Amino acid sequence: MHPETTDRMTSFGEKHELTWVDRWGVWLSARQVRRSVPSFSEKAVGDFGCGYSAGFARQLIGVAASVTLVDILLAPDLKQNPRVRAIEGYLPGALGAIESGSLDLVLCLSVLEHLWHPLDLLSECHRILAPGGLCLVNVPSWRGRYYLELSAFRLGLSPSLEIDDHKCYYDPDDLWPLLVSAGFSPSGIRCFKHKFGLNTFAECRRGSREHRLRPRIGARLDGA
Repeated sequence: MHPETTDRMTSFGEKHELTWVDRWGVWLSARQVRRSVPSFSEKAVGDFGCGYSAGFARQLIGVAASVTLVDILLAPDLKQNPRVRAIEGYLPGALGAIESGSLDLVLCLSVLEHLWHPLDLLSECHRILAPGGLCLVNVPSWRGRYYLELSAFRLGLSPSLEIDDHKCYYDPDDLWPLLVSAGFSPSGIRCFKHKFGLNTFAECRRGSREHRLRPRIGARLDGA
């Protein structure tokens, strides 16, 4: 994230303790990630927008072959851990430091809704994935918007600043075209609702022989 793509200036969890609603949401996302990836062993993993404490990715340190964390600010112990590649900065610009085709698994959990230009981040995720690599995306759905705003603005169970920073919500029909535009082939995308329909989740597999050139919107496929 950088000032042109987001309004936020802090990492998730940097300025506040996670509420029980936050922790429940993080747990549900982690459960779906583990369903999609039965084993993290021998995988080079990146968590983009991981949060200040990198609650989920922290569990993979010492299990995965490598762990790359990216967010505006990261906890000191993460930056000092020799098993972690810690990159501080705004998404997607900070991802320029990561080599193309270098990661087996990319996590982008509850990040896109904070960006004005989410396609830029998804395109970087596709670039960074190795052939056959997997990108997992989690975003709140339009149904989830009602409950998030109820929790934050009326019940005070979630930090209102986080919900006020949302730019958009995504059902599968909203997210799928962005994934294709980012470079993922339709055959490599599985997009569905989870968390009782409050979130949308996508598994995006980078193929080994994807087309790098796609026709412009409105262009004739026959070249005429």
